[in-house]
Amino acid sequence: MDPWTVTYDGFDPEEEKLREALCTLGNGYFATRGATPYTDADGGHYPGTYLAGGYNRLKTNIAGRVIENEDLVNLPNWLVLKLRMDDQWFDLGEVDILKYRQELDLKQGVLTRDIGYRDSKGRETEVVERRLVHMAEPHLAGMELTITPKNWSGQLEIRSALDGQVINGGVERYKTLSSHHLKPMETQSIDEETVFLRVRTSQSRITVAQAARTRIFDDDGMLDTHRKVIQKSGYIGQDMALALSEGKGVRIEKVVSMYTSQDHAIAECGLESGKAVLSAGGFEDLLVSHALSWKHLWERFEMGFRVKPEYEDDHTAMILHLNLFHLLQSTSIHTMDLDVGVPSRGWHGEAYRGHIFWDELFIFPMLNLQVPEITRSLLMYRYRRLNEARRAAEGAGFRGAMYPWQSGSNGREESQAVHLNPKSGRWIPDNSRLQRHVNAAIAYNIHQYNECTGDTEFLSFYGAEMILEIARFWASTTTYNRELDRYEILGVMGPDEYHDMYPEAERAGLNNNAYTNIMTAWVLKQALNVLALLPEDRTRELREILRLDQKETDQWDEISRKMRVVFHDDGIISQFEGYDQLEEFDWEGYSEKYGDIQRLDRILEAEDDT
Repeated sequence: MDPWTVTYDGFDPEEEKLREALCTLGNGYFATRGATPYTDADGGHYPGTYLAGGYNRLKTNIAGRVIENEDLVNLPNWLVLKLRMDDQWFDLGEVDILKYRQELDLKQGVLTRDIGYRDSKGRETEVVERRLVHMAEPHLAGMELTITPKNWSGQLEIRSALDGQVINGGVERYKTLSSHHLKPMETQSIDEETVFLRVRTSQSRITVAQAARTRIFDDDGMLDTHRKVIQKSGYIGQDMALALSEGKGVRIEKVVSMYTSQDHAIAECGLESGKAVLSAGGFEDLLVSHALSWKHLWERFEMGFRVKPEYEDDHTAMILHLNLFHLLQSTSIHTMDLDVGVPSRGWHGEAYRGHIFWDELFIFPMLNLQVPEITRSLLMYRYRRLNEARRAAEGAGFRGAMYPWQSGSNGREESQAVHLNPKSGRWIPDNSRLQRHVNAAIAYNIHQYNECTGDTEFLSFYGAEMILEIARFWASTTTYNRELDRYEILGVMGPDEYHDMYPEAERAGLNNNAYTNIMTAWVLKQALNVLALLPEDRTRELREILRLDQKETDQWDEISRKMRVVFHDDGIISQFEGYDQLEEFDWEGYSEKYGDIQRLDRILEAEDDT
C-alpha cells in the first residue's frame, strides 16, 4: 500500500457518502466534498461546498415548538459537469460499470477518479477526472474531465454550471428542519467561457460570489464550441456540444473562483471572483503551484513514519498521513487570516452543524510546534467571543466567562435546550451544555501555546484575560462543604456523554466529576501563575480592568488546594461522585423495567447521536 494514497476500487452506492467525506478537498478557506460532478444530490450522493465560518440561522416550527439552529451552510455546487452521449445523460446508476478506481493523492492534494462503463446501447466510455481545491490561492479550485469513447463515435453534450439551488440536506436526522439557507441574487455570463453566480445567506447575510470558466481541448488544442446559456433563479450554466470519434478523447477543464463579503482586501466579492477566474491559469498551471504548496506543508508536518519490516504494507503510515491531510485542509495557513475556530468534523460536511466544540485541545499540540501562528489565530476566535462568554456566565448565575459547548458565528451557546427524539417523537432535555469543561480546555490551550512559543504579547493582551475570567467562572461554580472542608462542583456533565444525570434524578448533572474538578484546580493555579508571570504594570492593569482584588485571588488559591476528588474504596479516582454505586447497564432489563419513558428516550437519543 502506498502510504501517500487512499484508493477505492469498485463502485459501491452504499459507501459513496462516506467516500465523499473522506475525499473532501479543502484549503482552510473552503472545502468541497469528493462527490462526482455528473449527478445531483440523492440518497447515496451528496455534493457539498463549505466556507470556513459560513454559518446561517433558520427557525423551524416542529412538533409544537419553534426552534432555531445555526448551520454551516452548503454553498453553491461548483462541481456540476454533466455529460450526455447522444440521448443519454451519464448516470452511474444506469450503466454497467467496467472499472471504477478512485484515488486521493495525499502528497499533492489531488482527487482522481477513473471510470469505465457500458451504456444500454453497448457503447463503452472512459471518464477520468482530476480535481483540486487550491492550497496556494485559497479562492480557486479546478477540475479536469477526460472523456474517451472506446468503441463508438457520436455526439457529446456537456453542461457546466454553478448551482445555487442547493439546500442543507446532508444529514438524515436534520431533514425535517428548515434547510433553505441561500437567497439568489444574480446570474450572468462574464464572457463566452465564463459564468457568474451570486447568492446570499438569508439571516447572516453573507454574500457568496462564484465564477466558473469552462474550456474544452482535444489533441490539437482548445476547441471553439457553440454554447447555450442555461439561466434560472440561483442557477447558471452552459450547454456545449461536439462530435467525438472512436478512441479519441477530449478534455474538459473547469476553473472556479469563490469570494465572499467577509473577505479582506476586496472592493466587492463579485468583482474579485470574476477577476480571479479570468486571470487564473489552466488546470495544469494550477496543479503545479498547488502541489508546491502541499510539498512545503509536508516538509513542515511530515513525521517520517517508519513501518516495521514484518508489516506487509504502509497502512498505518497512510492512516496517519490521511488524518494530517484533513487537519491541514481545515486549519491551513489561510486560517491565520480568518475569524474561525476548529469544527469537530472539519469543514467537510453538515454533521454537528459545523460547530466548534473542544476538539482544538487535541490538535493544538502539533500546530504549536509546526505553525504556531495558526494556533494563535484559532485562540483569537475565542478571545473575540469573550464578552459573549461573560454574558453566558451571568445568565447562568455565575461570574467570569462561560464558553459554550457548541460555538458558531458569535460564540453564543448553540446546543439546544431541548431535543426532539426521532424514535419517540418526544421533546427531551439536551443536557450537553453542562459540559463546561470546554472552559478548562480553552485555558489549557492558551497555557500550552504560551509554553511552546513564549508569545508574551499574546498572553499579555489576550490570553491572560481569558484565563483569569475562566478561573473566576470556575471559582463561582464551587460550593464549600464545611463537613469535608472541601470545595465541590455540582450539577455538571463530564467528557463521558453517556452520563448526564443520576438514575431517577429530577435534575440534570453530576456531582464532583473528577476531570472537571481536577482541571478547575489546575486552571485556578495557572491563573495565579499568569498574574505572577506578567509584567507588574500589565498585572495591575488587568486587576483594575477586571476588578480583581487580592481577596478573590486568595480564594482561588484556597479552592485549588481544597478541591474535592472522589475515590473508590480501593483508592482509584471515581469518574464522579456515586459512580461506583451504579449498576452495570442491562439493555433488556432496563427496557423491561421502565418501558417507553423519558429516561429511556435520553438513552436512545444518545445512541442515535453516536
